[in-house]
Amino acid sequence: MIDFPSLPGSRLLSASALTLLLLTSSGQLFADTAFRYQVPVQPEAASGYQDKPGWATSYFAVAAANPLATDAGYQILKAGGSAIDAAIAVQMVLTLVEPQSSGIGGGAFLMHFDGSEVLAYDGRETAPAGVTEALFLDQEGAPLSFMDAAASGLSVGVPGVLRMLEEAHRAHGQLSWEVLFAPAITLAEEGFAVSPRLHTLLAGETALKANSAAAAFYYDTDGEPLPVGHQLKNPALAAVLKQIAERGSEAFHSGAIAQDLVQQVQQHPVHPGSMTKEDLAAYTPLVREPLCTDWKSYRVCGFPPPSSGHLTMMQMLGILEHTPAVAEPLQEGLPGEAWLHQFTEAARLSFADRALYIADPDFINPPGNSWASLLAPDYLRERAGLISDTSMGRATAGTPGPWQVSYASMPEQEEYGTSHISIVDAQGNALAMTTTIEAAFGARILADGGTGLPGGYLLNNELTDFSFQPADAEGVPIANRVEPGKRPRSSMSPTLVFERESGELVASLGSPGGAAIIHYTARTLIAMLDWGLNAQEAISLPHALSFNGPTFLEADRFPEATLEALRAREHEVTERDLTSGLQVIQKTPNGFFSGADPRREGVVMGE
Repeated sequence: MIDFPSLPGSRLLSASALTLLLLTSSGQLFADTAFRYQVPVQPEAASGYQDKPGWATSYFAVAAANPLATDAGYQILKAGGSAIDAAIAVQMVLTLVEPQSSGIGGGAFLMHFDGSEVLAYDGRETAPAGVTEALFLDQEGAPLSFMDAAASGLSVGVPGVLRMLEEAHRAHGQLSWEVLFAPAITLAEEGFAVSPRLHTLLAGETALKANSAAAAFYYDTDGEPLPVGHQLKNPALAAVLKQIAERGSEAFHSGAIAQDLVQQVQQHPVHPGSMTKEDLAAYTPLVREPLCTDWKSYRVCGFPPPSSGHLTMMQMLGILEHTPAVAEPLQEGLPGEAWLHQFTEAARLSFADRALYIADPDFINPPGNSWASLLAPDYLRERAGLISDTSMGRATAGTPGPWQVSYASMPEQEEYGTSHISIVDAQGNALAMTTTIEAAFGARILADGGTGLPGGYLLNNELTDFSFQPADAEGVPIANRVEPGKRPRSSMSPTLVFERESGELVASLGSPGGAAIIHYTARTLIAMLDWGLNAQEAISLPHALSFNGPTFLEADRFPEATLEALRAREHEVTERDLTSGLQVIQKTPNGFFSGADPRREGVVMGE
């Protein structure tokens, strides 16, 4: 029996409680009964921005968006689990405690390093076989509003996170699949304290209340959100997770759970979707070759398309390498206006290419039949030459070689959501996983898995990552249009960084935040590896970004003089909340130094 050091205020499950937890529906006891999950004290930190110190560890670390999820991963690592084992436990707990961001009803991209090889596991959702290019057009052929499309059955993609995690676990797991579900099942049955962030998002949400099951579960009889600290139990999710723990992902993709999911989608009262049980049964995770790009003395490895994250981020960093260096990028501890100008101009150029070229590679060809064309040094040098002392306002896509593409640029549309997990285990396995149901609360559909019990899990609205318009005004098709079986373009940017010469791991990082993920991750890499800040200092710097339009600065974080200097350079400057959720584990000579975003509830644990 493995005994864990007591966590302050934790309570150890009794042997009888553990046996009840680990009994499957067939009466079989899970194999790893040596693992004893301890329920930790459930923090009630203030919402909003909260300074965090960073965490130094010697042997391993796990960083996730909620303390209960981080703790679940920590306990799995303490029990001898691998980084993959810990990630599965973290994801299952996030399904429960951070339902607005990710869960078993969604998808994920996972970068994994086993000490010698980097692999990219693709658990991105797919479009059902019954969709058409006109999925998000109304009867007049005009695009639906984002919320009309998102909060509906139309937006639900075939979930992929469970089958992807199962595939990765077969290759890299140490503990049995079943035991990894023990933390989430325990918390679902015993209850967890509603966090300030979950309460705040529930309070600002309207579409979720239109779903009767969600309204009854997350709100009181007066329609008020459950208060911070409310002990919320989720018996439906516990029952669903027990089935998945016993039977694997097949329990989710077939049988009663699948039937309930399909029914929720097809019977949506306003905009029903076309998903079938055959769509669920046919889902296949993919193992892709990662994209690894040299930058300075590092090798940065990220996810290939259908993610736009790595390509767009490395375009930005590459363009900046070909612009005149800013002598002092930090002014009084904050990014100065000269650097902000270059960074947001590089973003405009990169996002213009993103809008034209990047989509599911099983459906479109990259320019020149190689994604590397977008990162070719001569091309990036040419793009960098377009940056002047004043803002270009809006960039157009470039031509990375002597060829043409037959696509139109995708119009800008909203992107949301996600959660990020970074883990390094004691054996040197490392991962970066970004996981999502897209917008906050996804499709606003709570599915109980056919259990008839209160609670459940939320379905994704991932198909709204496709272009609502299949073509431009001249009828030229958009690469990221809706097609059956296609994976929507993503901005998720799970990233692993290595020393170029030695191949030694340097960092694991990523963030939620829709299209802004790309800027958040790029800026953090620059701050850590170019400016010499530690992981927590880099995360805590204020954000700036452009999606190839206005320049957005994080509200109340920059002096007025910086805003005025950018306006003098003809930037259209707007302040707004830029709520990243960065998680970073950085290798140090003595182990690791890790950081979690002060804008959210995440923490790091390790030893």
